[in-house]
Amino acid sequence: MSLVEVTDLSVGFGSLRAVDGLSFTLAEGAALALVGESGSGKSTVAGALLGLHRGTGARVTGSVRVAGTDVRHASDEELRRLRGARAAMVFQDPLSSLDPYYAVGDQIAEVHRVHTRVSRRAARARAVEVLDRVGIPDAARRARSRPHEFSGGMRQRALIAMALACGPDLLIADEPTTALDVTVQAQILDLLHTLREETGMGLLLVTHDVGVAAESVDDVLVMRHGRAVEYGPAGSVLAAPAQAYTRELLDAVPRVDARRTGSPAAAGEVVLEATGVRREFGRGKRRFAAVDDVSLTVRRGETLGVVGESGSGKTTLGRMLVGLLEPTAGGIRYAGRPHTGVDPAVQMVFQDPVSSLNPRRGVGESIADPLRAGGERDEQRIRERVTGLLERVGLDRAHYDRYPHEFSGGQRQRIGIARALAAEPRVIVCDEPVSALDVTTQAQVVALLGELQRELGLALVFIAHDLAVVRQVSDRVAVMRRGRLVEYGPADEVYDSPREAYTRQLLAAVPALDPELAARRRAARGEPAAV
Repeated sequence: MSLVEVTDLSVGFGSLRAVDGLSFTLAEGAALALVGESGSGKSTVAGALLGLHRGTGARVTGSVRVAGTDVRHASDEELRRLRGARAAMVFQDPLSSLDPYYAVGDQIAEVHRVHTRVSRRAARARAVEVLDRVGIPDAARRARSRPHEFSGGMRQRALIAMALACGPDLLIADEPTTALDVTVQAQILDLLHTLREETGMGLLLVTHDVGVAAESVDDVLVMRHGRAVEYGPAGSVLAAPAQAYTRELLDAVPRVDARRTGSPAAAGEVVLEATGVRREFGRGKRRFAAVDDVSLTVRRGETLGVVGESGSGKTTLGRMLVGLLEPTAGGIRYAGRPHTGVDPAVQMVFQDPVSSLNPRRGVGESIADPLRAGGERDEQRIRERVTGLLERVGLDRAHYDRYPHEFSGGQRQRIGIARALAAEPRVIVCDEPVSALDVTTQAQVVALLGELQRELGLALVFIAHDLAVVRQVSDRVAVMRRGRLVEYGPADEVYDSPREAYTRQLLAAVPALDPELAARRRAARGEPAAV
């Protein structure tokens, strides 16, 4: 029996047709992945399954049936009964889905009470039960914690627990592992697989990561511009795609077992050096070292990759290298001299360009900031320089006066790169620059950085949790764990012959494009108790 039946679904917003004539089914207990680039219509489809476009002005046509409910023609009361009770959704960003002012357990209990009308005591007990089921340690105590007291992986588990509170027949997971490190990602995917086996619920997984799809589902539907490009069993679609676009998507996926294409950078002089750096946060008994006794060098023209799980100290190290944080101990040297404070020669590209760009200013003005800070006062020269940088990163000169919200994620990251280049740096530290981008956009940004590096002789520090991307771009790799450097050397040596068990554990958690290999790895891992 079909749990989900979608026939000729189309969704339009103004002149944009986000979904165009899409049809698919999902059987009870089965798992289907919607895969495609940003803007392909994946999340729009997920929203349509729960009637989330009602009242938004969107034009929805076609037929959508979920757990026996005709979603398009259901009353508001029928939709309320469907959402949460029969079909539940886990969104990409748990922080925006959880109320920061209320305990996580109270929020789960409230969802349960809305749909079941049980007592407060029973609802709280159910909240603790599902938190325990998704691997939150000491669930009774942690149920009283607020979202900011959870790690990223634990927040995602809490959202899954909320979705499970009413025992739904269908779980819709919209990019549930984006921006999570590989080990936490593997744990979340293993958890979803185990829950499916134990409860018999169906899973609709929305993802731009083809590897995540291979790890998790029975069938794959590849989308492009709102339409289905390819649809079939995961093993067939991923191993022998029939359509050129699917092959392009797969070719864009970085492989952890593939050596870097192109010649390694010639060893230039050391331009940036960290010696025994340590950075502490907090006071008294709560004081801890985010980075502890790390030493490394960055040479002209090379890329140093820095990998590790969330909380390993990668970003703190990057901010010290740039001068945004001062080491508690040890020192940073640039071009042989002590490096304190922000230096135009060492710039940073941040993970989230939206939060690093002023939404009230045109992007050209943001790119121009380093020029004005450097003393340039001629507005004509500033505009010429900025428009030239926009062109250099693959954007249009006319984009100078546009605002950040008018650009896609990949375009905003290019703007961040242009702003870093404005100061004419010798070193750029890239902190998770492609973590939230789909594979083709990710490949374009990585190619742009490589092109700029060769052209300008830049040294790059590439901080990322995606080990496959890091191998693709890096000459040398530093592996961090709990603030310390556990492995450090040429990229091919670290990846092909890792000395440390922790490095081997990270590599084993990277998603595999072969569903059979993914299943063997999942069985070998077992499900960890917590994130």
